[in-house]
Amino acid sequence: MDNCLFCKIINGDIPSKKVLENDRVLVFHDIQPAAPVHVLIIPKKHIASMNDVQAADLELIGDIHKAAQEAAAELGIAESGYRLINNCGRDGEQTVHHLHYHLLGGARLGALTGISSSHA
Repeated sequence: MDNCLFCKIINGDIPSKKVLENDRVLVFHDIQPAAPVHVLIIPKKHIASMNDVQAADLELIGDIHKAAQEAAAELGIAESGYRLINNCGRDGEQTVHHLHYHLLGGARLGALTGISSSHA
């Protein structure tokens, strides 16, 4: 999508601090972290939100979750624990309409607020 922030990051038009990347998924650091460790996990295929995931995308959702495991290990938070969040729709505070997950950790998280996709 031409106007999609995350598609621009995937295409290299906007720089990002990558944690890991493969042919289907990109993981990069959030520029406004809400926790000591805060990365975004996005599919390279443009899917607007969780509501737009189709049966053909279910393997990709598995790839995203596998990338979350790998990123947590790479970032040293797999053993201590982390939170994986997907915001969907207006009331879910999704502001970037490209499916993505927030992976947060590095501290006892408690009740975090303000985890919207505007932190890309």
